[in-house]
Amino acid sequence: MTESSTDRMIRVDQAGEYGATRIYAGQLAVMGNRAPHAGEIAAMARAEAVHKARFDAMMIERGVRPTALQPFWSIAGFAVGAATALIGPKAAMACTAAVEEEIDKHYSDQLDELERAGDDSELTAMVAEFRDDEREHHAAAIAAGAESAPGYPLLSGAIRLGCRVAIRLAERI
Repeated sequence: MTESSTDRMIRVDQAGEYGATRIYAGQLAVMGNRAPHAGEIAAMARAEAVHKARFDAMMIERGVRPTALQPFWSIAGFAVGAATALIGPKAAMACTAAVEEEIDKHYSDQLDELERAGDDSELTAMVAEFRDDEREHHAAAIAAGAESAPGYPLLSGAIRLGCRVAIRLAERI
């Protein structure tokens, strides 16, 4: 049986939301709940957990297989979150800004594809809703000083590249 493009979208989006929950878990494990912006990070983590749960339900409902790379995303996401938090609160926010910038682009591209196809209103609405949430997370990270993190251009570029690679891999594996 051939896999549809919407199945691939659901798989990669669920993997991305899972990765985001792991990044925030790593950040909070290092920063605790009293560090600057810890409350914002915890709120973003809760939003990502809701996104993941909704994609989990859609995967079950539609019989979409998860990525085989889920165990890797768990470790890699946590490590990225912990590493950026160890650099400092602004670096943790720089991580969020970079991830959300890439996910905004990814979700926008998916919305273009879904709107052209015009045959999956449920997925289209969900991706649009989550893209808006990710844009809010990006704006919050920028407002919290993400761009003043040490080595911001390099850190942001590396994280964005990692996101693009993760997206491509999760679509296929």
